[in-house]
Amino acid sequence: MATLEDLGVSAFINILSAFVFLVLFAVLRIQPINDRVYFPKLYLAGKRRQDHASRSAVGRFVNLNLCTYVRFLSWVPGALRMTETELIAHAGLDSAVYLRIYTLGLKIFLPIMVVALLVLIPVNVSGGTLLNLRKEVVFSDIDKLSISNVSPGSNRFFIHLLMAYVFTFWTCFMLYKEYSNVAFMRLHFLASQKRCADQFTVIVRNIPRVSSHSTSETVDEFFRRNHPDHYLGQQPVYNANRYAKLVKKKERLQNWLDYYQLKFERHPDKRPTGRTGCLGFCGREVDQIDYYRARISELEKKMASERHKVLNDPKAIMPVSFVTFDSRWGAAVCAQTQQSKNPTQWLTDWAPEPRDVYWQNLAIPFFSLSIRRFLISVAVFALVFFYMIPIAFVQSLANLEGLEKVAPFLRPVIEVKVVKSFLQGFLPGLALKIFLYILPTVLMIMSKAEGYVSLSSLERRTASKYYYFMLVNVFLGSVIAGTAFEQLYSFLHQPPSQIARTIGVAIPMKATFFMTYIMVDGWAGIANEILRVKPLVIYHLKNMFIVKTERDRERAMDPGSIGLGENLPSLQLYFLLGLVYAVVTPILLPFIIIFFAFAYLVYRHQIINVYNQEYESAAAFWPQVHSRIIASLLISHVLLFGLLTTMKAAYSTPLLIFLPMLTIWFYKYCKSRFEPAFRKYPLEEAMEKDNMEHASEPNLNLKTYLANAYLHPIFHLFEEADKEEMVEVRIDKAQKHQHQQQHQEETHVRSSSQYHEETHFRSTHETHYHEESHVRSSQYHEGIHVRSDTDSPSPPHFVYHYDIEP
Repeated sequence: MATLEDLGVSAFINILSAFVFLVLFAVLRIQPINDRVYFPKLYLAGKRRQDHASRSAVGRFVNLNLCTYVRFLSWVPGALRMTETELIAHAGLDSAVYLRIYTLGLKIFLPIMVVALLVLIPVNVSGGTLLNLRKEVVFSDIDKLSISNVSPGSNRFFIHLLMAYVFTFWTCFMLYKEYSNVAFMRLHFLASQKRCADQFTVIVRNIPRVSSHSTSETVDEFFRRNHPDHYLGQQPVYNANRYAKLVKKKERLQNWLDYYQLKFERHPDKRPTGRTGCLGFCGREVDQIDYYRARISELEKKMASERHKVLNDPKAIMPVSFVTFDSRWGAAVCAQTQQSKNPTQWLTDWAPEPRDVYWQNLAIPFFSLSIRRFLISVAVFALVFFYMIPIAFVQSLANLEGLEKVAPFLRPVIEVKVVKSFLQGFLPGLALKIFLYILPTVLMIMSKAEGYVSLSSLERRTASKYYYFMLVNVFLGSVIAGTAFEQLYSFLHQPPSQIARTIGVAIPMKATFFMTYIMVDGWAGIANEILRVKPLVIYHLKNMFIVKTERDRERAMDPGSIGLGENLPSLQLYFLLGLVYAVVTPILLPFIIIFFAFAYLVYRHQIINVYNQEYESAAAFWPQVHSRIIASLLISHVLLFGLLTTMKAAYSTPLLIFLPMLTIWFYKYCKSRFEPAFRKYPLEEAMEKDNMEHASEPNLNLKTYLANAYLHPIFHLFEEADKEEMVEVRIDKAQKHQHQQQHQEETHVRSSSQYHEETHFRSTHETHYHEESHVRSSQYHEGIHVRSDTDSPSPPHFVYHYDIEP
């Protein structure tokens, strides 16, 4: 059991690590050579650029202004200066609401910490029961501050019971206010955002095969018959996954070719050579430039063949389609209703925004989704189960006193003071962090195998799996494995009637392990996040060996994203720890408060300057966050009930039964009150926004605007591969008017021959749009979805009315 001295060693190591990381960040971020590593978002948005002409040869790489080194903490006020409204305009609603999770943690736990330290700590310290237990039970000075130090059957447990009710009511009150605010923010964001293709588009899956009809003809006929007043057109989905893999392979080979060509330019007297075998250690020796040119040439032939197959093979067209409507109201009706008598066919849902679509999974047959998800569920269960083995080993490192009793031969090594403090105070949390490092990648692969068709849903599913893993392994696994190992000697040498009491006393003793974990993950880990070691190294390696042009330098940047699939479960674990130990071991709360405050500051800086979100879901993940915190409350109630049961609190324990019942009622109320705003789009809201748009833009051609929004990216690759093909680039309407205004009349009046050519193009690709509507909004073409609060004003009211603070 870690002592105060061990925790002091751990705190010193982690605070020192965090300080070193922050100092390194403060120095590295102001160096011109690292500017694209620490400010990539501003470069992508065109708000920042490097001016090499005004710098000296050394000044291009090193910051020579000594005053900036003195102001090394200037990034802190810079991260806090931007208001929430400006943050939403700059980074999107997802990023702003993600930061609100940290402020929610501070709002919940700051008052709880003050009350717990002033009320519960004196009650626990004055108990003194641990000193009267048998010596076989392992405890430390920290455990004297916990509920374990209260005498069994004491009336002091009524104070803990009262605090449990107070903490629960306060948490629910803050959750209600936050859910209300986020729901308001979401509705206001949707009402005020610029016109987007996903507002008018529905994804249709499991389209039935009809003999003598193509997929496009089947879709067109069905929606013209069932939605005659609002149906505009549809865009079929092609299975181009194989071609996409060939493109990625070509990019890798091209990078190697660029590297060797650049190497040859620097040393023209010697052509680069190497072996073709494993890692370049075996195989025949070849000229690397000629070798990669030959491989790229061979691959281009395969790409041309695969391209011809995608364009001409009817089997390449999947039973999935993006269907567009002439109004938000028409799209809402279609997306939120059943289309067929057969509930397994013509399945409709809101289409993800174009940059949120995960195209690879659209090629998965719908009938296989249930099988895939069942198999992945079994695999996740197995992963959670087998991960208990390394978790148990980590816990053995955190409980060396208990290990000494079972394995006395390890005592000479363990008793070395420095080794003991390091093993108990630092290594357990670090080892657990390493085990968890590769897990999100594995879980994301599993989520992709389940067949979800948007990046946002993939991240939410990954977050769910990761949460269950952390709940079972990190929390329950740490408590159960650690307790059983630590108390093994006592279990084997005491009457069976005493085992339940020993377990009850030992549960709060795991707080010391979680303190070390919080310091490793929540203090040093967050400081490492802002340093961006991995992107820094990769960027400079690419800049050294691959980059030749400014475009290459931009592609070398790795802004990354928040990573909701990994960060949300970690946040929810901290809520769980805080709520569970608020009554049991309140001394853990200051560690959590420091984490929430520090992480909020770091992630706010990263969101403003670094992260470039791949999509915008308008805070669709918030119901999941809310439900996980409610689950944490229920777990804390169950664990407290079990703990009080073992401590003979016969009079106070039954009163705890009402607490989970009230929490469940609160959850159901919030679910019915707020969740519809995250699941459905109100028809009243859709109609009102349509009317406002028709009044402000009566001549708007939606077919032109929507025509190319959901065109498969494969066609853009085809066009780059061969300019002579008839697959034309569909340019943005605004760009078309800006650069071809002099030809507007000619473009509007199309000749009959042009119409036939366009009809031939549409039949080739099974799209039912006019050639003049080959337009794609520049906000998607450039990969940046621009939101605006001024282009489309908010309606005078919402279908949901909340008496809240915006």
